[in-house]
Amino acid sequence: MMSQTSLESKLEALQCHFTWDLDPSRSRLFRLRDQLEDIGTEEGNSWLGHIYNLRGYVQYKLGFSKDAQSLFNKAAEAFCQTRRADADEGPWLVVNYGNLAWLHHHLGEQAESQAYLSKVDALMNKYPSPSQDELHPEIYAEKAWTLMKFSTDKKQLAADYFQRAIRMQPDMVEWKTSYVLALASASKHSSTGLEADVLEKMRIAKEEDPENLYLAAQYLQECAKKGERVEDEARELAQKILRNPVSSYSGVKAILRVYRNYVSVDEAIDLAEEALKNHPDVRFLKRCAALCYKWKIIFFRESRPKQSMIDRAISLHEELISLHPQSSLLKKIDLANIYAKSNHSQAKAEQIYQELLKSDLDPADKQLVYNQYAKFLNFDRQDRHRSIKYHMKAAEIPIQSFYRENSIRVLEKIKDRSRNRMCREIEQFLENLQEP
Repeated sequence: MMSQTSLESKLEALQCHFTWDLDPSRSRLFRLRDQLEDIGTEEGNSWLGHIYNLRGYVQYKLGFSKDAQSLFNKAAEAFCQTRRADADEGPWLVVNYGNLAWLHHHLGEQAESQAYLSKVDALMNKYPSPSQDELHPEIYAEKAWTLMKFSTDKKQLAADYFQRAIRMQPDMVEWKTSYVLALASASKHSSTGLEADVLEKMRIAKEEDPENLYLAAQYLQECAKKGERVEDEARELAQKILRNPVSSYSGVKAILRVYRNYVSVDEAIDLAEEALKNHPDVRFLKRCAALCYKWKIIFFRESRPKQSMIDRAISLHEELISLHPQSSLLKKIDLANIYAKSNHSQAKAEQIYQELLKSDLDPADKQLVYNQYAKFLNFDRQDRHRSIKYHMKAAEIPIQSFYRENSIRVLEKIKDRSRNRMCREIEQFLENLQEP
């Protein structure tokens, strides 16, 4: 047996989920767990091994070590199927064996941990990286895929890792697809769409991966941003997507966004309801339908929505909250905002917000609630003074996020208009604001 210090230094040197600085909050872990379950375990999904590996790590972080071990074992089986290799082992198992080495170490099972460390060494000697100073492409690809799921601010790094993997192993179609999706995701808040070179990479990836309808829907959205008419193509693609097995990778949500922006939000609702009618028990499709109703009720306000539509939206959101008890913060906020647009339900919206404000949230979630409550106070309660106070509370939390930036932007606009009696207070607040 090697010494404890020697064992720990070997574990620290591994490339796996336990050493990749993945340190999300508990609420983020619950959300991630649900997202990974929604991808499904359809045979033939080339990311199945990566999905099980990450699910195992999430379960470990949540305190479910037995589940973690079972999922890590499933990951190994999935890799053997998806890689269709003659050998049972290959470089795609380096991350998985690293995870198992760490898990057994944390469970106090040092002999098993050491056995997996030896397996990692054997694999790395048998399958060295094609490039001496770089990781094996299989490791880069898994690290890239994992970062895409974990961190919105690491999409560019994920794209870089995919690029390195592709350079060494150019025949992996799914890596090329994920590479362009990571590039697109890194610049997704651009209203004018992607740079021409990224769009061209996306077009080539679509030709090389014609079965990937998620990619096809994303490409259509980018073409529409450039001014192309896409209604007919969108309707044709939607019918193809509905015929495919259900998964969050199938392209349903992506095509619904195309419908919302470039076809019509009412047709998006009809499409989501059609998908749900075909698969009434699929949680992911309930989320898609709820999202479409939210768009219609909260963002498309050209005419007051019928109460029957609001009732359907409320019932879907309440069901989702019960299906996702530990990861339903965003759905609770959506529900409150839908109640706010309903006849006679302002009090119900206020009640949901008050419960959220009193609940035990981590700082990032608190920031989100403050920002959303500030908007509710402004637009639905016309309480400008308290709205400003809650935007200040959101901005005060030193975590870089979309919600913090939004609150700061709102406060700057109010200050620049100089019509509010709190302008001086806002000015001083912004001057003294600490950067995260």
